This record gives sequence, structure tokens and C-alpha cells, in this order.
Amino acid sequence: MTQTSADEPADLSADKAATDNVRQFTVSEDDGGIRLDRWFKRNLPQIGFATVSRWARTGQIRVDGKRVKPEDRVEAGQVLRVPPGGEDAPAAKKAAPRVRTLSPEQIAEAKAMVIRETASAIVLNKPPGLATQGGSKTTKHVDGLLDAFVETEKTPRPRLVHRLDKDTSGVLLIARTPGAAASFSKRFAGRSARKVYWALVVGVPKLSEGVIDAPLAKQPGTGGEKMHIDEENGAAAKTRYRVVERAGQRAAWVELEPLTGRTHQLRVHMAAIGHPIVGDGKYGGPDSFLTGAVSRKMHLHARRLIISEPKVGEGTGGKLDVTAELPPHFAMSMDVLGFDQSLSDASPMGDEAPERTGEEKKQAARRHFKQARKESRAPRRARGDAAAKPKAKGKPKSKGARPVGKLAGKPVVGKGKLASKGPGRKPAR
Repeated sequence: MTQTSADEPADLSADKAATDNVRQFTVSEDDGGIRLDRWFKRNLPQIGFATVSRWARTGQIRVDGKRVKPEDRVEAGQVLRVPPGGEDAPAAKKAAPRVRTLSPEQIAEAKAMVIRETASAIVLNKPPGLATQGGSKTTKHVDGLLDAFVETEKTPRPRLVHRLDKDTSGVLLIARTPGAAASFSKRFAGRSARKVYWALVVGVPKLSEGVIDAPLAKQPGTGGEKMHIDEENGAAAKTRYRVVERAGQRAAWVELEPLTGRTHQLRVHMAAIGHPIVGDGKYGGPDSFLTGAVSRKMHLHARRLIISEPKVGEGTGGKLDVTAELPPHFAMSMDVLGFDQSLSDASPMGDEAPERTGEEKKQAARRHFKQARKESRAPRRARGDAAAKPKAKGKPKSKGARPVGKLAGKPVVGKGKLASKGPGRKPAR
């Protein structure tokens, strides 16, 4: 962000010049795409929301000479006109980002995970067993180690833009700045980012490649977060898979590409078609563990990420394509089963992500509308039925409602065109 007054250049901290003159600020790359009120909170925190709203309502704030609202978004390179004064707390200064003091061992641990650094990103190879973010019972996590990359007071704290399950290893992208985080988040949400995972699964899928199309919903209960297949009310979920190599009928090495980003999607989908990921007891149960020298840890690894980088300066931008090496337990299991790691990388993914078809978008919209309508009508229908019907004697008969958690149908698996749906079954526990 750069600032000038109407009369002469000035710095953001210039006190008298900032209060006596109309100020002008050029939106930086890092602030591009954020709301106007958010821009003030980030760059002029001493000016409160009420003041920003009043200035916008009276036309005193202008962006490229035009009136704006607090919720409007600003873009990099635009010029903001800010009137003098307005400080709700004159002594207030922009709060410095909170930075944790890490031990030399923690800093070394964070730096050891780095596999690529660019102007906008830090790419880590997350080991299995390390959580991405903290929780009520999680004190050690990747997010807590990111302070290792804050070198000066002016260095923004890096930010997470996606996550991996605790026991999943591999590529984890960290954004260096708020602007880079916003850019990467848009790419993940828009499905232009490509992710490929390696997994070892129990048994061998009948089709050597295909797409698993099975909507997912959160499983009710108190046993921790768990997903299940719900054809009626679940969120759309698709996974492309390819069998790379097989060890007889005992196990297979598969390449997985999530076409949507649901919680535990790859794990649920593979268990649902009868081939749970090796070591995934949560969704595969006891059958997910192989005997012999194959590790009991989970064998799911984020092998590769392809994503477009934001342009933050001369010579930046373009495609970021990064690959993460396997963790020791996974590599050892590959050797035990006789798999050749070069086979998958010899046939890499294409550069372009498949677009969601118009029909898929319509189906998602219809599913959302159907669920919203059902939820809004259920209370009215219940009240109407209660008023119209006399009380029945004895125990009421069941209407045959589907038990919670039971599958509406078998996941659709196919190559190209999807196969027809078969009878349902409960996911392995």
C-alpha cells in the first residue's frame, strides 16, 4: 500500500499531514479483492466501522473517483480517497501480528518440512501424525510452527489455505501473504488446483480406473467427526482413481484425484467400494490392516499439487507444480509389496482440471433447493397432521423411515459414463 496526500507525498504514519489533508492510498497486491471495510481494518485500524460507513454514505470515500459502499471490494492498483481525521482512537496504532516465540528445535522442524519456496508460497511435505491445525486436544500442529517463517517485524505471518488430515502426509501449501492466501483459496474453491494422492488399498478394484460418485454427509453421533454416503441429502463428492500396480489380489497401489473437496472424501469413497486405504481403521475397520511387514499406519499421501500462482512482482506467477517424497513407512510398504514408484510419475496428470458440467451444477442446485424446501415444510406438515388426526390408541406404527446412516445406494463407479446404482450397504467401521 502506498499513500499520498492531495498536496504532497506522505507515509501512513505521518500524523499532521494525514489529519490536515485528504489522503490517497493505492491498493497493494496483498489487499486486492478484500472488502473496503476490511481494507480499513487492515491498514487504518484507528478508523472505526461507523466512521467508514458514514464516509461511504456521504460520498467522502472514493475509489478511482467513484462512490463505494463498505461491503464493496477493492482491487490492486485502485486509488482510495480518504478524508482527513476520523480517528476513533488517536493513540491507536496498527496492531502487529502476534508471533509465537519458537524453540530452535521447533524452527528446525518447520524448516525441514520445506520442499519449495516462491515469492507467494511455502510448500511443505507434512509428515504423518502432525495435525494441520490445532484443536481442543491438539497442541502441536503445522499452523503453530508457521512463526518460524516470520523473519522481521514487517514480514506477514504465513497462512494455511487448505489442510490435510493428521495421518495423511504430503504436499501442503502455505501462503506467504494475505493477498496470496486469497488468490490460492479462490483456486482451490474453483477447482483449478489439481491434487493427486497415492494410496495403498486392500484388495484390487475390479475396474482399473474410474470415477466414484457418492454424495457425503456428516455421520451423526458422538464418536468424533465421521462422514458417510447420503444419496439424498449429501454434498456432491467425486473421486477419480487409477490402479497403478497390484500385488496379486492382496493390495493395490492407486492414484487418487479428488474432483471435489469433502472431508475424508478419499477415505470414505475407497472404503465404500470395498477397498479401504491400508491402515485406515476409522473407515475400513479391522479389514484395513495387512499382515506381515506392511506398516499399520495409514497409507495416504498427497503426492503432487499443480496450482497457478498470483503475480506479486517481476518474474512471478505461472504454474506451481510440486511433488512430495513418500514418508518412510509408506516407502517401506511399497518395497514390501514390490511396487515400482516410478510407474505413477511416468504418466503424470494433465495440466487442466476438468470443468464441472452444466448438468452437475444443476443437480447440485436442485439438491440444495430440495433439502431447503423439505426443511421448511416439515414443521408445518407436522403441525397440520397433529391437528387433523385423532390420537391413535396403542403404539403408533412405523412409517418405515430409513435409519440414520444407512446408505441410500451403492457408490456409482464407472469409466467414462457412470454405471447404474446397486443395492446399498453400510460403510465399514
